[in-house]
Amino acid sequence: MIEDARWDAPFLQPLAERAAAAALGAAGIAAPLEIAILAADDARMAGLNATFRGRDGATNVLSWPAFDLAPGAAPPEDRFGRPLLGDIALGYETCRAEAKAADRPFEAHIAHLIIHGCLHLLGYDHENEADATVMEDLEVRALARIGYPSPY
Repeated sequence: MIEDARWDAPFLQPLAERAAAAALGAAGIAAPLEIAILAADDARMAGLNATFRGRDGATNVLSWPAFDLAPGAAPPEDRFGRPLLGDIALGYETCRAEAKAADRPFEAHIAHLIIHGCLHLLGYDHENEADATVMEDLEVRALARIGYPSPY
């Protein structure tokens, strides 16, 4: 869903599909899964961040898993029989500023954030150094699958 017209670019949907498939593949998940992506502005992201995380300000990416999964576990179907993984939201201004600050192409940064969000949906996190290392390795492998270099 595109809420901010600045996201309405022909690259977004194919990039999101490639990045999500790469994340799932890197995590060893072969089944096709539904992931909803919200392309919003920073004001919307700040509201979501406050509502769901209790944090002030906008952020680059948020995710809401449909199921509480252990890392690497395949998600079950939802109650309607859909292979639903969850939802991801992206904030335009923050994503654009981060890409510029890192001197990375915007599309490469968005691919990374979608991969990052997908891995959160699959139960991966970066709360400690060991988990962060696992998650970053999966991100780098997924990015390589779609032709982007490591952001680390």
